[in-house]
Order: sequence, then C-alpha cells, then structure tokens
Amino acid sequence: MRHRPHLPSYKAVAAVLVAASLVLAGCSGGDDEATPAGDEPSEPTASETSEPPEPTYWPLTGLERTSKAPKHPVIVTKVDNTSSSAPQVGLGTADLVVEELVEGGYTRLAAFYYSKVPASIGPVRSMRASDIGIVPDGATVVTSGAAPVTINRINGAGIPWITEGDAGVYRETTRSAPYNLFARLGDIAKRLKAEDEPPPYLPWGTPADLPRGGKARTLTADFGAHSTSWQFQKGGYVNTDSYAAQGDQFPADSILVLRVKVGDAGYRDPAGYPVPETKLEGKGAALLFHGGRVIRGTWSKDGLKGAIELSTKDGELTVPAGHVWMELVPAVNGNVTFAK
Repeated sequence: MRHRPHLPSYKAVAAVLVAASLVLAGCSGGDDEATPAGDEPSEPTASETSEPPEPTYWPLTGLERTSKAPKHPVIVTKVDNTSSSAPQVGLGTADLVVEELVEGGYTRLAAFYYSKVPASIGPVRSMRASDIGIVPDGATVVTSGAAPVTINRINGAGIPWITEGDAGVYRETTRSAPYNLFARLGDIAKRLKAEDEPPPYLPWGTPADLPRGGKARTLTADFGAHSTSWQFQKGGYVNTDSYAAQGDQFPADSILVLRVKVGDAGYRDPAGYPVPETKLEGKGAALLFHGGRVIRGTWSKDGLKGAIELSTKDGELTVPAGHVWMELVPAVNGNVTFAK
C-alpha cells in the first residue's frame, strides 16, 4: 500500500505566514502604515487652489451682481412726465432715470432698464436730439417716434429704436391719445440681443468715499413750467410730486443734478413751441444728494458719447452704488433749491 505524503496542518501554515509578515515588517525601516492601494495623495484641483471669482457689478447701479448679465441690451424708454401721464407705469423697476427738458418748460423721462425689465411701461412718448448724449452706446430706445429732423439725427448717431407698429408696443384702450401708448418691455427684451455688456454709466463708489457735504433733506429741480421735488425719507429720496402709480415710484438712493447748456433743436413742436436741445457734453456744476446731505462738485463729459466724470476741488467724486435719478437742469433759466 502506498502511503500519502504528510501535509502540514492549517494551524502550522498560519503560524508560518504570521512569522513571515513579522520579518517583512521589521525590514521596512520604520513603523509608518502603508498607504492602501488606490488611496495615494492626489494633487489639488484647480477649483481648490484658485482664488474666488472677482465680483461683478451692474453698470447702471454699481450694485454687486449675483446673476449673469442679461442677453438683451440696455433698454431706454421715453416716458411722459406731465399730469396727463398719471399714473405712470413701470418706473419702479428702472435701474436709473434721467429727467430732461422738452418744449414749453416741461420735462420728459428717459427710464433705463437692464438688471430688471417690467412687464409694461408707459405712457411712451417721443425722442429728442438731447437723447443722443443721454442714451449709452449699444442701448435700444423705445419711443412713440420723433420729428423727422430728430429721427435723422438719432439714426445718424447709430441708436436703434422701437416704436408703434413694432411687436410689443400697443395702445391702452382705457386712456386717451397720445397718453395711451405702452410697451411690453418683457416681450421686447426677449428678442433683443447684445454683443457686449455696457460700461458703467456713472463713476460708482460707496457712501464712505463721499466728502461730508452739507445737510439737505429736501430739494427741488425747476425746469420752468415744471419742477420735481424730493424729500429724504427712511434712507432714500421720495418724489413728492410724482405721477407714478401707487407703489411703482422710482426707488431713488441718490439724486444727481447736472447743470447743462441748452440750445435750439432747430424746429418747433405742433403747438408752436421751439424745441430745446440739452447738451450733455463739456462741463458744468454738479450737485450730488445722498443720505440727506449734498456735495457740490463739477461734471465733465468728452463729447456726446463720452463717460460722465465727477469731481470736487479735492479730486474725484463717485456716486454711491444704488438707484440714481439724474436731473439735467438748464444752467440758464433753470434752478435748484434745497434745504435742511
């Protein structure tokens, strides 16, 4: 009978393996634990080593942006500013508003929209040659039209515009003409595309950047037949003679008054009044109202398409980021008063 070879027991094999592992551990040169396979230290990713992205700011308010820039351009809408316009719709959503002189000593508003767009705005009225210096490059104007001489100048300045007959512009049947033209800016914005984001409209800063100035809790900008008054309340400025709908007033954080030269646009309106042309270029006196105080300074603008710059005798003047109402008050035949 053949004998089967002798095989070591399970316990013996285990003992040999344990002994071998102890010998190998002793030859490792240290007592650090080995790194498990697949857990080797990895290089930090770009997101872990890069700095957080630089903040971006809205060009018409200077406020920090938490969302992407819209695909549409700045939309400037010309809005009537007489008692016949009441109630004005859509001003509460505007980023910035410019008040300009028109014929007869009355005013018209250029309401700027970019960060937000209202569903509707109106009453929409006509353009003036003054708008060439007011409307920023790349913006589109919503208007009821203009005199032929003005249209030629607006077209020559390369400013696109939308008027009655275009999609989104309609007549409100509950109002009488010419104060019944309105625009659905939300719909209009969807079909407009912008190649570039506009530059800052004003030199933006913070309240801490401002000189102390003097106390001024009320102010009135007088254009002749019309005046606009403001009162500082609860950290902002309230238009006390506004034609805006209840709850739809422009939320002004600052009022910027620029004293401007006014010329003759070269024609008369249907009522026979000569049409004025605000010259938003060159330089003049400026008053910045913020926080219940006023800072005196000067403004300058290199040509109609130049950037607005502000200064005091001590240097550059910036506007605290927020919603600004600009009053373009004639240097001659206009007036600005304010009180504590």
